[in-house]
Amino acid sequence: MSLQMTASQTVGPFLHIGMDWLNNGELAGSGERIVLEGQVRDAGGAPVPDAVIEIWQANAGGRYAHPDDPRGLPTDAGFAGFGRLPTDAEGCFRFGTVKPGRVPGPGGSLQAPHIVVLVFMRGLLKHLVTRVYFPGDPANGEDPVLKLVPSERRATLVAQAAAGRPGVLEWTIRLQGDEETVFFDV
Repeated sequence: MSLQMTASQTVGPFLHIGMDWLNNGELAGSGERIVLEGQVRDAGGAPVPDAVIEIWQANAGGRYAHPDDPRGLPTDAGFAGFGRLPTDAEGCFRFGTVKPGRVPGPGGSLQAPHIVVLVFMRGLLKHLVTRVYFPGDPANGEDPVLKLVPSERRATLVAQAAAGRPGVLEWTIRLQGDEETVFFDV
C-alpha cells in the first residue's frame, strides 16, 4: 500500500493546475517605474524552483485597485495592483510595476511605500506573508509595521538597488536560517 499526499495536504506541487491564467508579472500603471527581481531560497541556501510569488500594492498615488478602497484618490486604469508568478528553475521572479504611494496605517498614520508579498510553495499548508520596502526611503523610519520588527531584522524586508541598473531592485526571500526573511502572522 502506498500513502501519497493529496492536494489538500500540501500547497505544492499543485500550484500550476488551473492557476496559470492568474500569472502576471506586469502591473503597469503610471508613476515611477520599477522592476522587482528576486529569488526564493530555502534553509540551506538552495533556490526554490517551484514557489509562486504574489504581490499586492497601491498605485503611485496610494490607492488600491479595489472597489473597497474608500478614499477618493484617483484610480489608474492601467494598474492591476496584483501580480503573480511562479519562480523559475533558479528560484527567481521578476515583476514590472510602479513604486507605490503611501497608504493609511494603524491609528491614522501613514505607512512607507511597500509591496505586500505572499509565498506559496510545496510543504506549506499556509502561505507566507511578508513585505518589501524601498531602499533609502525616508518614510521607512516612521512606518508603523516596520517599527514592530526588531532593528537587526529589518534589512530582510528592504530591497537593494541593483548596481548599474537604474530602477531595478533586488530582494531575496530566505525561508529559514541565517538572515531569514521576516514573515507576518495575518
